[in-house]
Amino acid sequence: MPKWSVRRRPSLLLGAVLLIVCLPVLRRLDWSGLGASLWRRRHLGLRADGQNFKLENSAFWIFGGSVHYFRVPRAYWRDRLLKLRACGLNTLTTYVPWNLHEPERGTFDFSGNLDLEAFILLAAEVGLWVILRPGPYICSEVDLGGLPSWLLRDPDMRLRTTYKGFTEAVDLYFDHLMLRVVPLQYKHGGPIIAVQVENEYGSYNKDPAYMPYIKKALQDRGIAELLLTSDNQGGLKSGVLDGVLATINLQSQSELQLFTTILLGAQGSQPKMVMEYWTGWFDSWGGPHYILDSSEVLNTVSAIVKAGSSINLYMFHGGTNFGFIGGAMHFQDYKPDVTSYDYDAVLTEAGDYTAKYTKLREFFGSMAGAPLPVPPDLLPKTAYDPVTPAFYVSLWDALNFLELPVTSEHPVNMENLPINGGSGQSFGYTLYETTITASGVLTALVRDRGQVFLNTFFLGTLDYKKKTIVIPTVQGFTTLRILVENCGRVNYGDNIDQQRKGIIGNVYLNDSPLKKFKIYSLEMDRSFLQRFTADKWKPLTEEPMFPAFFLGALSVLDSPYDTFVKLEGWEKGVVFINNQNLGRYWNIGPQETLYLPGAWLDVGLNKVGACPLGPLLSPALPAPPRFPGGLGGRERTDVPPGDRLAISPRSSSLKRRWHNG
Repeated sequence: MPKWSVRRRPSLLLGAVLLIVCLPVLRRLDWSGLGASLWRRRHLGLRADGQNFKLENSAFWIFGGSVHYFRVPRAYWRDRLLKLRACGLNTLTTYVPWNLHEPERGTFDFSGNLDLEAFILLAAEVGLWVILRPGPYICSEVDLGGLPSWLLRDPDMRLRTTYKGFTEAVDLYFDHLMLRVVPLQYKHGGPIIAVQVENEYGSYNKDPAYMPYIKKALQDRGIAELLLTSDNQGGLKSGVLDGVLATINLQSQSELQLFTTILLGAQGSQPKMVMEYWTGWFDSWGGPHYILDSSEVLNTVSAIVKAGSSINLYMFHGGTNFGFIGGAMHFQDYKPDVTSYDYDAVLTEAGDYTAKYTKLREFFGSMAGAPLPVPPDLLPKTAYDPVTPAFYVSLWDALNFLELPVTSEHPVNMENLPINGGSGQSFGYTLYETTITASGVLTALVRDRGQVFLNTFFLGTLDYKKKTIVIPTVQGFTTLRILVENCGRVNYGDNIDQQRKGIIGNVYLNDSPLKKFKIYSLEMDRSFLQRFTADKWKPLTEEPMFPAFFLGALSVLDSPYDTFVKLEGWEKGVVFINNQNLGRYWNIGPQETLYLPGAWLDVGLNKVGACPLGPLLSPALPAPPRFPGGLGGRERTDVPPGDRLAISPRSSSLKRRWHNG
């Protein structure tokens, strides 16, 4: 059993009285009639009727599963939702990430993989109701809990309060978001039957006026369906809001018993709902891989349902923190999240079936009044030939054709850089350059990880624990460079207001502040990568200078299939496929592979790029074989050994470090 890092799982216990009282919920339930054909003549949406939910005049139980559209390639949305429906579930829940939909202040994006309306309509098409969780704060192991980083340009910003600078931004965002989702509510013929007000605010609870403000902001813009709150055990008492149904997030049966007692005191006899039953847990770089046994999942889900409670499986399918969208935790130590959001969920990161799926489908099927849909076939996967990079560009050469740097007397944190229409930099890396003429002790506060160079010579790394480094004797004028990586902003806790990244404050050499900086923004997004045109690459015929960008080619002869990227001999960096940012890799584990959706590959040649932040772990020649890789201990029923794309660093002596959890 894993030791959970934040929300710990108490010992398993459930009162027999609670089970006996609520056994009637086990009668057979027929969801087979749900579909777009029922979108007419609606009068009464989902509501609380005593201890039960009702939809129109019929008793209703929510059997939900969480799938996040922004973590799943759009081409696979239907596959994941059909699998959810075939598991015996009737409701989809999804968060809405503000930071992705408004990447720059006043600029909104609901296209492509962020087409929320299309995702909701697809859910209805396959026969699912929808519970929408629009935030504005969503947690969800997303950078800054889904709040846009440009909010932090305001030095007085107080997130998740009625501070004017925050509410004005929320109001504008909700103006755009609600125009899209209000027509998709049940009363308007759509599948949305409930909307959540914020997220786990009882654990934050810094402003008693904030939750009433969010409730009113939703209702004033046309949200008319059942409103919910969602809190863990510690925040439930503080998270209750008048006129809003309270629900709880948990993982153990003993929490359910306590939750029922607290709710009875807080809101009387109302329907019970576990908004998040955690089917697994997320991983952090350098930590273990968390696993929750499928039998324990089945036992707890069964107990929750037998107790008369509706339930949502968080996660049903976790997906991937593509690019840099993953968050972090920071209690005693700073712990950034891995790229995979596999979560040890009901479906794997690649959307494949697990023992949890099989057991839960049998359980929910036993209550169904009609046969469940047949589960879709698995999407095919394959092993491709290893890719050896053929071209490279050093970061120092790339500075000549990237965006011009910002010049500043003092360092400027990432969010306050005067770029992107006044919205600063949200993700990626920031390079700070200045000139020094003396040796000594360099002191800097970097967030989160800073590599220090003299000209192109690497001196060492600064981070949360190491704030100083010795500068050796220099001759004349020397360029000092600090390459700072934003590893992910904290998404949960009291310190979200302090999540500015880059260099914070001054850089000191022998206690004197350095001045006159050039600051380069390296966002590693599509527009950044498009600057690497064919004429910029050099043949990889000699030992490259690091940090650097590498380019190779993957040949796909017929239909592209899903695979996994394994980087033996590479230490830390980012991988790109056809200018899509797959995310970070780091040899400290526990994640050992990056998921590569076949939907992002083309027939023919595909560009495979990598940006390692430091020298390879060993030099020279042949490509390694394929390795099984993957997250240690995962219950997989789909992937045969060897279905991985190994990217070779031209390394002959590969150093391994395995983290199996």
